[in-house]
Amino acid sequence: MNHRLLLSAFVAAACAAGASADNWPQWRGLKNDGRSTETNLPTEWGADKNVVWKLPMPGMGASTPVVWGNQIFLTSVAGDDIVLLCAGTDGKEKWRRPVSSTGATRYKNPSGADASDASASCSTDGKHVWAFAGNGSLACFTTDGKEVWKEDLQKYGKFRIQFGIHWTPVLYKDKLYLQVMHRGAQLVVALDAATGKEVWKKDRPGYSKGESPDVYASACIWEGEGGPLLIAHGNDFCTAHNLDDGSEVWRVTGLNPNASGAWRFVSNPLVTPDLIVVPSCKDGPTVGINPVGAKGEITPDNKAELWRVPASANFRTPDVVAPVRIDDIVYITGHGPFWALDAKTGKVLYRENLSKGSHWANLVAGDGKVYVTSQEGVTDVVAAGKDFKKLATNALPDKIFAGPAIADGRIYFRGYGHLWAIGTK
Repeated sequence: MNHRLLLSAFVAAACAAGASADNWPQWRGLKNDGRSTETNLPTEWGADKNVVWKLPMPGMGASTPVVWGNQIFLTSVAGDDIVLLCAGTDGKEKWRRPVSSTGATRYKNPSGADASDASASCSTDGKHVWAFAGNGSLACFTTDGKEVWKEDLQKYGKFRIQFGIHWTPVLYKDKLYLQVMHRGAQLVVALDAATGKEVWKKDRPGYSKGESPDVYASACIWEGEGGPLLIAHGNDFCTAHNLDDGSEVWRVTGLNPNASGAWRFVSNPLVTPDLIVVPSCKDGPTVGINPVGAKGEITPDNKAELWRVPASANFRTPDVVAPVRIDDIVYITGHGPFWALDAKTGKVLYRENLSKGSHWANLVAGDGKVYVTSQEGVTDVVAAGKDFKKLATNALPDKIFAGPAIADGRIYFRGYGHLWAIGTK
C-alpha cells in the first residue's frame, strides 16, 4: 500500500473512531481519560462468575488491552521475545508477531512490584496497530499481522533509567507522539504514523537531579478549546506542546517544591476539555488547571491554576495510578486509600480505604462506576457520587498490573496468567 492510500485509511479510521463508543483504541480509552460511555457494565464477577472467557498469556506483561471491533491487541513476554498478540473477542488467539527479539528484560523495584519490557500499551485505528517494547523497538503492523515498519527509539540516546522503559506512544490522527525521558535524553517527539519517520523532536528540559530524569509516565493529547496539545509529564514538570513543532505552550511548576532528587513521575495527568489534573509523586501536590487559554509558567499566581492540594494526613497525590473524572468529581487512589475531590475546587469530599493491596493499574470508569484494580487481582467497584459507596469487591486468581479496558459491554483484564473477558454476553 502506498503512503497516500495508507494515510487516507488513517483519516477514515479516525473519523470512524469518533463515531464509536465500543472501541478502546489506546490505553486510556477513546479520549485519553479512562472513561467509557457504555452502560450495563458488570458490577460483580469472580473466577467462576461472569467470566465470558479467559485466554492464557505466553508470559508477563502490563500493557492495557486495546480493542477495535472483534480484535484485541496487547504485548507480552514470550520466552526471550516481546511479542504483539492479537486475540479475538471470541477468546481465541489470532496471531502473534515479534516486536523485539533481543531478550526480554524484567525489573523489580523495592516495593516488590515486577515489570518487564512488555509494559507499554498498543494503539490502533482499526487498520493498523502500533506496539512498543521497553528496549526501544517501536513497530507498526496491519491488523492482520503484516509488519509495516520498525524503528529503534534508542537512536535518541541509549536508555538509562532505573526501572525500565514503560512509556506508551499516543496516536493522534496521522502521527505518533511520545516523550523520550530518561538519563540519556529529555525530548518530546512526533513520528509519522505511516512510516515511523521523525516529523520533529524538541528538547524538553527539567531539573535532571537524582531520580528526576527517570520518567515512567506517558505523553497524552488534550483536546479542548485552543487545542489540541501534547501533554508531557516528567522530570518535575507537566508541559503542553504545540502539535505542529513541539514548541512549549505552558508549564506547571512547583511539583517538586524542594527540588528533591528522590523524585520521579509515574502517574499520568487526567486530561478533560476544561480540566487537567496534574499529579506529582511521594509527598508533592496535586494541581488542577483550566487549560483553555493557558500560557507560560503555571503557579498559584496564574489564573489557569484552579487549585493545588498539598499532601496532608487526609490526602496524598497519586504516585502511580492515573485519576479519573465523572461529572464534577475526580477520583484518585493510592495503595489502599481512595479519594474523591471536587473538580472545581480540589476540596477533598471523602477518603476511604479499599481492599488491601498494591495498586498499579489505572482507574477506569463507566456506567456510573469506578473500577479500582490491585496487583492481587482484586477489583473494588465504587459508585460515582459525593458520598462513598462500594458496590462490590471482585477477585480473579491472577496478578494484574495493566489497566482494564472497556468495550462492547465487557471489561478486559490483562493478568500475567490470562486475558480475562468479564461480562454477561
